[in-house]
Amino acid sequence: MTATATIEVKTVAELAHQSEEYRTAVKKIVVSHAVNELYGAQVFDEPAIALAPTPYAKWLTCRVAMEEYHHHVRFRGLAEEIGVAAEMLDPKVKKPLTIFDFELSTWPEFCVIKAIADYAEILQVEDLLHCSFHPLRNLARITMPEEKFHAKFGRDFCMELIQSGEGRAVQDAINRYFPITPGFFGASNSKNNEMYLRWGLKSRTNDEMRADFLGRVGELVEKDFGLRLPAI
Repeated sequence: MTATATIEVKTVAELAHQSEEYRTAVKKIVVSHAVNELYGAQVFDEPAIALAPTPYAKWLTCRVAMEEYHHHVRFRGLAEEIGVAAEMLDPKVKKPLTIFDFELSTWPEFCVIKAIADYAEILQVEDLLHCSFHPLRNLARITMPEEKFHAKFGRDFCMELIQSGEGRAVQDAINRYFPITPGFFGASNSKNNEMYLRWGLKSRTNDEMRADFLGRVGELVEKDFGLRLPAI
């Protein structure tokens, strides 16, 4: 399926003149990003500062946490501009993605989460880089370099653990975390995804992004790490 709309909405003010379905679609995407960036920072990034083994690792983890919270601030700001009710930006009201249900307890787990889950986030942000709602497109372009840094952070620290003899801990974390990550991309034949494609807000189906993710992560784990990607 490909996007069928040729609409281009360049400002928040122009959004008010679009169809109800278009406005709903934009709000759904913005709310999802705002909620999940906040919740991920709360349950993964901020707690990981205490798990980081060295001052240098703590410093970089602080940077990751700061940037993830800032992603929330950016998307929340856009949500407020387009008229999203404040309660809809609360993770207690709008349920976060299931990938955040994982109970983080070790440094290798956090490194794996950054290496794998942030790869998934990169794909989601990539799909917004040319979306028809320009304020969202602009947010994606600002956010992308930081998401790439987070994935590189995870890759580099996983490599460091493997090279220091802790490959088993990395493999164990992959075995337990990776199987829940494909759900990050949503259901096949999702009605929301069809709506996003119809209005040019996204350019790929959930299944297309999931397949891309599995290919990239497979190469990361098996080629770069020299470890095994478990079956899902």
